[in-house]
Amino acid sequence: MTGFTYSNLCTEMAKNSLAVLGGIQHDATPLPDGCKTLLLLGPLEPGFWLKFKETPEFRDGSNDPMNRWSQRVISDAANLYSAKAYFPFGATPPHPFFTWATASGRCWSSPVMWLVHDKAGTMVSFRGALGFEYKIELPPLPANPCDTCVDKPCLTACPVGALTGAGYDVPACHSYLDQSAGQQCLDAGCQVRLACPLSQAYGRSKEQSAFHMSYFHPEKGVTK
Repeated sequence: MTGFTYSNLCTEMAKNSLAVLGGIQHDATPLPDGCKTLLLLGPLEPGFWLKFKETPEFRDGSNDPMNRWSQRVISDAANLYSAKAYFPFGATPPHPFFTWATASGRCWSSPVMWLVHDKAGTMVSFRGALGFEYKIELPPLPANPCDTCVDKPCLTACPVGALTGAGYDVPACHSYLDQSAGQQCLDAGCQVRLACPLSQAYGRSKEQSAFHMSYFHPEKGVTK
């Protein structure tokens, strides 16, 4: 299948609970050989987690269900749409998803220097990308939401000041998560990311955040 429009692809990917979170044209940013348009894919919220829990990867009890599901679904889409699949895992060297995200014009560096997306806020995450050998017209780009965010709650949300405008103190973060007080972050997700007004509006499940935190901090996180 060729000649899909951006709108067509958004509709098709939504059938698998994936959102097109941005696109890049090869004439604006270097892309892999033969790729004219790259579309970045991430969880479609609200409701992604409930649908993911119904997948065979989640139910089979094996390791890395999210990555295995992402690889299956996005690879199938690549075959169907005559595209090439790229993933933020399993490649050496890793594919530059951070660079692609900022190049898409829909992600920026937030006040705490983590990515912020125009819809998903600081809860933005990528499950993969599709590269097309033909050019796909992309919609107009939005403005940086942080420019109009008056309170900037992300700057003060970390309970131990491990993530601020000065940077990210990873050891301090993990040390806090080892304490009983850090259980709120393990159960619900990073308080800084949750403080972003856009993140709150994008509707990520608390259980989904706990799942990801278990990989970030496996010593005490919820395991699956």
